Amino acid sequence: MQTFDAHFHIIDPRFPLVANKGFLPDPYTVADYRVETANLSIAGGAVVSGSFQAFDQRYLIDALKALGPGFVGVTQLPETVGDDEILALGAAGVRAIRFNLYRGGSAAAGALETMARRVHDVAGWHVEIYADAAALADMAPLLCRLPRVSVDHLGLSAEGLPTLLGLAGAGIAVKATGFGRVTMDVPDALRAIHAANPEALMFGTDLPSTRTRRFASGDVDLIVEALGQEACSAVFHDNAAKFYRLGARKDRL
Repeated sequence: MQTFDAHFHIIDPRFPLVANKGFLPDPYTVADYRVETANLSIAGGAVVSGSFQAFDQRYLIDALKALGPGFVGVTQLPETVGDDEILALGAAGVRAIRFNLYRGGSAAAGALETMARRVHDVAGWHVEIYADAAALADMAPLLCRLPRVSVDHLGLSAEGLPTLLGLAGAGIAVKATGFGRVTMDVPDALRAIHAANPEALMFGTDLPSTRTRRFASGDVDLIVEALGQEACSAVFHDNAAKFYRLGARKDRL
């Protein structure tokens, strides 16, 4: 079974890192990632900028070159970014902008709608949100109006699950990632999200799983057991491959 890893980080010490509340991650290079995922039949994936990478793009461009075809980038950008930079990043393989509302390091929540519409209009990108879904209830109508949106790590909390289910039912994608970060019954949450929208869930390793336990092969088994084999091709590959592929308007890049 081919896998599109919809969420992982590359932490290359050759490029700048910014301490987030005193935290700096250990290095995790493209070579490290390839070794750790050698048994997962990785066919592509999304390199996601973390809070500790702020607005640096050099590491991401370098990582995408090293990883090769099938891999795309999710970056963080300031409100002052120009259209030319967005287009250049798109040509390098970036397909989304991330708002890290949980840990910071990205543009502020107040800029979300304006920037989401702008990057979509300029380059066909979508928006990815790292937040406790419990904090997204008031933002739900806005998120549902945006062109394309995903939410990281199952929305993190059991309290946020009702909001997350509403978002999934409205067409927002949900990353089946970071099981060591969440405060919910993961199998029950997976089944509920899949029932709300079979195209919503996108598997990711969350490697190197900074500040929490690392990805375990048992996470794959957990998803299979929770959803059944029939759903696996969509959750492990097809949903994410479609989501990221359709996020790029190549005629504009």
